[in-house]
Amino acid sequence: MKAIVYTRYGGPDVLHLAEVPAPDAGDRQVLIKVRAAEATKSDCELRSFRYAVRWLWLPLRIVFGVRRPRRRVLGGYFAGEVVSVGERVTSFAPGDQVYGSAGLRLGAYGEYIVVPEDAAIAPKPRNMTFAEAAAVPLGGLNALHFVQRASIKPGEQVLINGAGGSIGAHAIQLAHSMGARVTAVDHGIKEDLVRRLGAGEFIDYTIDDVTATGRTFDVIFDMVPGSPYRRLIGMLQPGGRYLNGNPRLSVLARSALTTRLTDKTVTVAFAPETKQALATITEMIEAQKIQSIVDRTYPMSQAVAAHRRVETEQRLGAVVIIIGEPDEPAGR
Repeated sequence: MKAIVYTRYGGPDVLHLAEVPAPDAGDRQVLIKVRAAEATKSDCELRSFRYAVRWLWLPLRIVFGVRRPRRRVLGGYFAGEVVSVGERVTSFAPGDQVYGSAGLRLGAYGEYIVVPEDAAIAPKPRNMTFAEAAAVPLGGLNALHFVQRASIKPGEQVLINGAGGSIGAHAIQLAHSMGARVTAVDHGIKEDLVRRLGAGEFIDYTIDDVTATGRTFDVIFDMVPGSPYRRLIGMLQPGGRYLNGNPRLSVLARSALTTRLTDKTVTVAFAPETKQALATITEMIEAQKIQSIVDRTYPMSQAVAAHRRVETEQRLGAVVIIIGEPDEPAGR
């Protein structure tokens, strides 16, 4: 099969197309023909092994390869069609259109991928193309996890720092659907996007320092590595909740003390990606409470350009790689 591979760490140019062996499904596994895969910031970090959250470097290097990558095919989030299933699989059948997460197995940059039946995969939303569906699981699953942990109530003031990224953009929609009043913080080029998704107010971080506005919030969801922890905690109202999706080691250390010694609650737990959570996301998509945000699509031959687009941070939504030959509209 064709796959986008890399055999050494480095810039986008290390990516190239190659022929690799196609996988086979085991007894409890599902073989999927991948139609679209999101090119994520995590893919770019694994490719280059440069992390904004630096404490992740060593454990991930041990897992993924010290001198060179052990898993040559990147891609954790995808949409496609089931080709075959193992003898003990009961949840899926050939021909099913699905989407979801491959987890740390990766492999979605290839024409075929094998995932366990109990992985975070689900029937593709009926009202989405493959490209649109592939752009959902990363942002949707992580945003749902944190929004649920925040226990947002109607009318509460919610600040989302880094609102224009995949996770932040889905968090806006989820918080808005729960009746929250959302303030989004990001670069000015993303204002129209986040307002369209449900943000009532917008702060351009290149012009204004959100921590100097004098505003307070019931919930702060922070996706920006290196943001000022103490000042953001100071912006919480009594009983407020701070959630961090990209915690530095210092934030991990301070979070327990903040929760224990103050009336504020800090959550830094990483999101478990489950079938149940993805099913919830699917229901919300089909009820038109969540929309997919596709910035651009690229063919497999332009994977280098796709990664460059992700790394510019100028994208307005997800960057999606079309795997194989597309036979339907790629997305918006």
